[in-house]
Amino acid sequence: MSTDSNRLERRGSQRFEVHVPLAIHFEGRTVPGFTQALSGRGVFFYAETTLPEGAVVELTFTMPSEVTLAESMPVRCRGRVLRAPLPQTGRNGIAVQFDAYEYLPGGEPTAQFVRVSASSAAGATSGLAPS
Repeated sequence: MSTDSNRLERRGSQRFEVHVPLAIHFEGRTVPGFTQALSGRGVFFYAETTLPEGAVVELTFTMPSEVTLAESMPVRCRGRVLRAPLPQTGRNGIAVQFDAYEYLPGGEPTAQFVRVSASSAAGATSGLAPS
């Protein structure tokens, strides 16, 4: 018998609860999303799409200073979907493990999406940021 207080922490790196917009590139299309938790090894985010487990995705967003231990920097990450949404929850929470990432030059675009509704992850919507 186990309880939540006795669970073993298996994460290999510190996780940060950060909410930043990101762009998800998958199968020739780009969809918006926003992060929930971020570490040097992966990210958990919400998106208005479903992605199959094992899918290779590319994510672009601004990595916050809490993770870089320097200044916030735009990044492009490539990774694999570890966990995909559960149909019964009605939420599109997706966990991705990073395989590689690169810092982008300051002028290169990252996620150009903003979260319109912060009421809940289930009801949040995203759209293009005004120019």
